[in-house]
Order: sequence, then structure tokens, then C-alpha cells
Amino acid sequence: MGREIHNTDLAPESLLLAKYNQDSSAKTITLLITTLVAVSGSFVFGSAIGYSSPVQLDLTNDLKLSVAEYSLFGSILTIGAMIGASMSGRIADLVGRRATMGFSEMFCILGWLTIYLSKVAFWLDVGRLLVGYGMGVLSFVVPVYIAEITPKDLRGGFTTVHQLMICLGVSVTYLLGSFVGWRVLALIGMVPCVVQMMGLFIIPESPRWLAKIGRWEEFEIALQRLRGKSADISNESSEIKDYTQRLSQLSGGSIFDLFQPQYAKFLLVGVGLMVLQQFGGVNGIAFYASSIFVSAGFSSEIGMIAMVVVQIPMTALGVILMDKSGRKPLLLISAIGTCIGCFLVGLSFLIKGVTPSSEGTSYLALVGVLVYTGSFSLGMGGIPWVIMSEIFPIDIKGSAGSLVTVVSWLGSWIVSFAFNFLMSWSPSGTFYVFATVCGLTVIFVQKLVPETKGRTLEEIQSLIGYVSL
Repeated sequence: MGREIHNTDLAPESLLLAKYNQDSSAKTITLLITTLVAVSGSFVFGSAIGYSSPVQLDLTNDLKLSVAEYSLFGSILTIGAMIGASMSGRIADLVGRRATMGFSEMFCILGWLTIYLSKVAFWLDVGRLLVGYGMGVLSFVVPVYIAEITPKDLRGGFTTVHQLMICLGVSVTYLLGSFVGWRVLALIGMVPCVVQMMGLFIIPESPRWLAKIGRWEEFEIALQRLRGKSADISNESSEIKDYTQRLSQLSGGSIFDLFQPQYAKFLLVGVGLMVLQQFGGVNGIAFYASSIFVSAGFSSEIGMIAMVVVQIPMTALGVILMDKSGRKPLLLISAIGTCIGCFLVGLSFLIKGVTPSSEGTSYLALVGVLVYTGSFSLGMGGIPWVIMSEIFPIDIKGSAGSLVTVVSWLGSWIVSFAFNFLMSWSPSGTFYVFATVCGLTVIFVQKLVPETKGRTLEEIQSLIGYVSL
């Protein structure tokens, strides 16, 4: 999922405005504001991830936590996220995308408040678990909602801002954590939650969800708001209606329905991208970058600063290029780059094992990590979430999206948990394994992933072969 520490030089609003001004047709202030409200949830996501790193020393000293207790506090976030992700799709289908975002924020606010008031490790863990649950729900519903409300020519860039806002959330939290205590930082974590909850009262529901449940009058009103009062929505409206009615004649979209033959390629693409994204080593590198630099004989401070300088600009570049070059070329370039990066890091450890006194190996490790980080930020960090939000038909989007999101969080936990054991086994071997997975990603993308640029969601699903329009 690409959850790293980032720089905050580039504002997501400027990137959205740049996309927004490219083509004045079918774009409104409502669409822009709606997207910004939605990605406030992405910022919450990033804040939760970034919280544990800067407060570690302060928190452990204040509450006299052991290493094991703090490790549980940090890792329980992922467990909560897996629980939230497993329920997110069903909740979003039952109550709508907008209400689901509000539901998740209530858990996040309660979690942050619990952390703030905690005096023992147990309540810290409860608060962290609640924040993780809300984060898991947000990780599904935000990109899905943005994909469902945006025109086809802007969908990729707008959806990728989800990843950029995660980066900014991590960065801001890490920065603030250097100046304020852990309790104050927990209170600050509630601010973007409240901002999104207030914004939810003024944004429209997803038109495609309204169509799915047969609220046709509200569907027309929401779509017209998002496209502008003077915009002609007749063609888009008819396409969505026809497609939704065709789907209503098929399966009900339960979790068991996912394993029918007609859904096989959807699941293969969606789950496959998430598995390859996580097992390509992103969270091992993101969570343990400092120790990687130290192991390679390089300054961890300089290495982390260099990562910060690379990540946000590359993520921003991916946002800008998403609807120009397309998803597939960016994914291929990104996967090739991550493969090269892992190979270089593995090579640096291999050379260091043979000639420990070689000074060049530390610089080779730095170059490898930066190549990996920049390449991942360009495409593999955000595009799998974009494609996940695009490819699933509306009747199975909830169940399929939940499955894909749980797979992503499970992969994240496995890699972050196993990374130190793998490094003890063989540092070079660890990165060669990651390089191999990244190489397989290139083949997977080339052979199986469809290009979704410039197509409506209904056209994409028809292209994969679900139902004819």
C-alpha cells in the first residue's frame, strides 16, 4: 500500500485544480469539493499510520511500556484495519458510500480519544484497534467513492490523490510528533476526522450506488450536481441505468457469488495486483528503511531525508500522468523500477558480505532504496487501488472490494512481521526475493491488467468480459 513518511511541499489541492482546469466541460466546484472531502479520509488513514513512529520514546517513557507492549500497540492497528476492511464493502453497499465514511470516522474519533485518555497499555491498544478499524473501512470506501463520482477523463488522477493524501497524512503527523507530546498528537489526529464528518453533510451520494438501489430520482439529482447544472448528463445517465438494470438480473453479489466463473478475471486482476504490491516488499522497506541503511553502513538520517525528497514528487507525478499516459504504462515502469531497486539493494548486501570494507556498497544500497521508493510511488503505490475501484461491477463491488482490501492488509502484516526474520536469514536473499516478485509483477501487468484510461466504469467491466452493454 505504500505507507511511507513523506514531505509536504506539494498540496493535493493544487494537483486537483490542475486536473480540474484541463477541460472545463462536465466539471464543477461540487466535484472538486466532494473529492477533497473524500480524501480527507485518506489523510486520516495516513495520520494513523504515522502516529506510532514519532511518539515511541515519549509514550514508552511516560507509561513505562515494555518493548513487547509497544510492539503490540503498533501492530494492532493492522489487525483493526483487517477487521474493518472485511466489513467495509457490505457496509458501503447497505448504507451508501457517504454514510460509510461517516461511520468509519466515528470509530477513528473514538479511538483517538481513547488513546488521549489512556493511562495503561490496555486502553492504548483499544484506541489503536478502533482507529485501525476505521482506517480499514476508509481504505476501501474512499477510492471507490471517488471512482464512482468522477468523469472518466479525470477518474485516474482524482483517485490517485487518495494515495497522495495518505503520504501527506503520514508526513504531517511525523513532523508534528517531533514538536508535541503523544497525547496532543492524538487530539490533533481527531481534526481531519471532524473535518470530513462536517463535509459529508454537503456532498452528494454516489450516483452509481443510488442507481444500484433503485433511487432513480436521487440518482439524477446527484449526477447533475456533480456534472454541473448546464451539463448534458443524458448519455452518462442512460449508460449507468442500462448497465445497472442488466446487473440486477444476475447474482446478488454475496461473498459466495464472487467465486463464480464470470468473476474469475475480476478477482485475478484485483487480488493479484494487491498480492504483488505487498509481497514486492514495500512495507518491509518502508517500516525498516532506517535499519536497512544502518545495516548497509549508510547514515539513516541522510537516507530517510533522501527518501522524503523522492517520494512526494514521484507520487504527484503519478497523479498528473495517470490520465495522460494511462494506468498500464505507469504500472509497467513502476514495477520495472522496483525490480531494479531491490536488485541493487540485494547486490549491495552481497558485495558487503564478500568485501566488508567496501565503501561503495552503502551508496549502492541508498541508490537501490531510492530507485525502489521513487518507482513504487509513481505507480504501484496508488494504481492498484485505482484499478480495484474501477473493475468490479456494482453488484459485487462491496464483497469483492472487501476481499481485495483484506488481502492487501494481510499481505502488509505478513511482510512487515517477517521482514526482520528474512534479513537475519540473508539480507541479499531477502531483496532478491522481492526483486523476483517485482519481476513477476511486470509479466502479470503486461498479460492480464486491462488499460482503463478514458473509459467509463461500465465500459471497463464490459471490456473485461462481464456483461455486454
